[in-house]
Amino acid sequence: MNENEFTRSRALMGEFAFARLAAARITIFGVGGVGGWCAEALLRTGARHITLIDDDLVAPSNINRQRQATPSTIGQPKVEVLAAMLREIAPDAKIAAQQERYTPETAAAFNALIRSSDFVIDAIDSVDCKLHLIRHCTECGRALFSSMGAALRTDPTKIRIAPFHKVTGDGLARALRNRFRSERLDLPSHLCVYSEEPPKTLSNALKGSIMPVTCAFGMALASLVLNHTSAPHQP
Repeated sequence: MNENEFTRSRALMGEFAFARLAAARITIFGVGGVGGWCAEALLRTGARHITLIDDDLVAPSNINRQRQATPSTIGQPKVEVLAAMLREIAPDAKIAAQQERYTPETAAAFNALIRSSDFVIDAIDSVDCKLHLIRHCTECGRALFSSMGAALRTDPTKIRIAPFHKVTGDGLARALRNRFRSERLDLPSHLCVYSEEPPKTLSNALKGSIMPVTCAFGMALASLVLNHTSAPHQP
C-alpha cells in the first residue's frame, strides 16, 4: 500500500479507523448500478479486501449507470470487469470475483464467505434472494447494509438511511416486510439506503434508472461501512 495514496483518508478517519477499514473483509452481493460504485468508493478510501458476487453479464443498457459498463465490456462478466478495474486502481488490494448468483437454493455455498466477512453489502434487487440474504446475515450476526429501490427516482438529495423496519415509501422494502410478516419472522433492524422521492410512473414496463441516483445509493452504502469502522464502540 502506497502511504501517500491515503493521506486524505487517514487525515479524516484517523489511523485506527483507517487500519480497521484496510483489514476489513467486505462482501458485495450485486455489482450493478449501486454495488459497483460502492465497491470503488470503499477501495479508494482504503478497503483492501473486497469480494464481488454477481452472475450477470454487461449489457448495453448498463452503460448509462454502471461502473464497469462500456462498449468494449459488453457481454463480459460484470464481476470480472469490475475486479480488473479495481485492481488497476489498487494493485495491492485483494479483490475476489465470483460470477455466481445468491439465491435460497445456492445460499449454502456462500455460508463460509458470509461468516468470514466483516461487512456484507446487499445490492440485490430480487425480493426472494434479498429476503434470504438478510435472514442469512442476521442469523450469522454479520454487519449488513442493504440498498432498497433506486429505480424510477431522479433526485439524489432525497436519499435517506434508516433501519429496515422504518424505511418508508419504498416498494421493495414494503414487499420484503410483507414477506417477513407472512412467514411470521421478526423484522430485522439493519440499516438501509432508500429514497423518500415517490417513484415515477412510466408509460412503459421498464424500471428506468439513472447514474446520479444509483451512484449516490452506492456512495451511501460505502459511508455506512466507513462510519461503522470509525465508531469508537466497535471492537
